[in-house]
Amino acid sequence: MARLEPGMARIRIKDLRLRTYIGINEDEIRNKQDILINITLLYPADDAVQINEISHALNYRTITKEIIQHVEENRFALLERLTQDVLDCVMRHQRVRYAEVEVDKPHALRFSESVSVTLNAHRAA
Repeated sequence: MARLEPGMARIRIKDLRLRTYIGINEDEIRNKQDILINITLLYPADDAVQINEISHALNYRTITKEIIQHVEENRFALLERLTQDVLDCVMRHQRVRYAEVEVDKPHALRFSESVSVTLNAHRAA
């Protein structure tokens, strides 16, 4: 994970539960499945701290709405593709300097709680 420098805020979106088409088996292609998304992002928050108005902050609600729409309206063969798409949604916001996305597919393997893929991206200041 990227180092938290002075003035940077860390936002965590935890346990975003969505349903989508994910997988390569016939049953997975035909039926939506639950997924769990966790996102950590860093952005410079000096203005938000000083001015205390949403226009000077990173609006995580907007980001989450974009992710929900994208995930629920698309189909994914691989967990890696889904994870990258969510990461791309986050990084489209220019204020984001670093993001890490983990997507869990519960019960993807027998005897396992879940399988997850984690990807991250960094933008120079």
